[in-house]
Amino acid sequence: MRVYNFSAGPSMLPIEVLEEAQKEFLDFAGTGMSVTEISHRDKAFAPIVEEAEALLRELMNIPENYCVLFVQGGASQQFAAIPLNLMKSGKADYIVTGNFAKKAWQEGKIYGDARCVASSEDKTYTYIPDVDKIAFSDDADYVHITSNNTIFGTRYAKFPETKAPLVCDMSSEILSREIDVNKFGVIYAGAQKNLAPAGVTIVIARKDLIENPLPICPTMLKWKTQADNGSLYNTPPCFAIYMANLVLRHLKKLGGVKEINKVNEYKAGLLYDFIDNSSFYTNSVVKEYRSIMNVPFVTPSKELDEKFVKEAKANGLVTLKGHRLVGGMRASIYNAMPVDGVKKLVEFMKKFEQENA
Repeated sequence: MRVYNFSAGPSMLPIEVLEEAQKEFLDFAGTGMSVTEISHRDKAFAPIVEEAEALLRELMNIPENYCVLFVQGGASQQFAAIPLNLMKSGKADYIVTGNFAKKAWQEGKIYGDARCVASSEDKTYTYIPDVDKIAFSDDADYVHITSNNTIFGTRYAKFPETKAPLVCDMSSEILSREIDVNKFGVIYAGAQKNLAPAGVTIVIARKDLIENPLPICPTMLKWKTQADNGSLYNTPPCFAIYMANLVLRHLKKLGGVKEINKVNEYKAGLLYDFIDNSSFYTNSVVKEYRSIMNVPFVTPSKELDEKFVKEAKANGLVTLKGHRLVGGMRASIYNAMPVDGVKKLVEFMKKFEQENA
């Protein structure tokens, strides 16, 4: 029996994609083998990577002067890869808007003068600093941001204009809304929220930025190494890339990022409208900066929060427990979450409120 999985990641995947993968799991493309069994050097695998890159370029309108890489290690490994590839003068600016943004900044400090130029930690990351008022350094090699805060439920309403290349962790919102890739030097994202099972990370980097990594940069973290080898320098996460390709095909069939964004805005609107009109549930994020991917909320007490999570699970609404840093509940409503799933959650929230207010 399928449930509605509100996990922040790994997240649910489209049913159509899971069924397609199931159908060809034992015999991929007439090879008589599963895609999990074939070599990345096999002629049957190369088209997967090539199609995935082509679809990603099409759906995100990625210019030719950017490389698209499929790498391992998760977005957290890129926290180190970024300074090792970009910190030429040893200086960088970071905007800290949540737990992962803070981790990226702390990793950057290992390799040079990584400066926190703005932070929303003073109000428990419930807002995004005004990007028009941030004093960025003139000598920074790059500026790092995290566009959507998975744990605390915020996102950038607008992106900063920076002299240095803008580097962005888009793990929890990639392909959920239209963005102009030209505004960024590097975009990276762990795929396990909006794109694929855990295992593959997407890196979209302007080609002129990857040419001269720091001498101490390990070979496996050099973006140029991956670019020169078509993401096949070593055995990549083959199954995760295959699944990403199926998800990208599915997204294109739905009408692309523009159309899925409309659905995402609608889903988030249903949930936020209910919370805002309730005297029982609370969302503490400044409205201007609310995420449409991750919606945290609480009831009047921790005891009721625990009861909510338990009863929701019994009703087929799972993984709603909030992150340990925040508590309460969190509904992650990524691209694959159907409208019906959000509607069922809202109906359960109404019933729970009536019985426990």
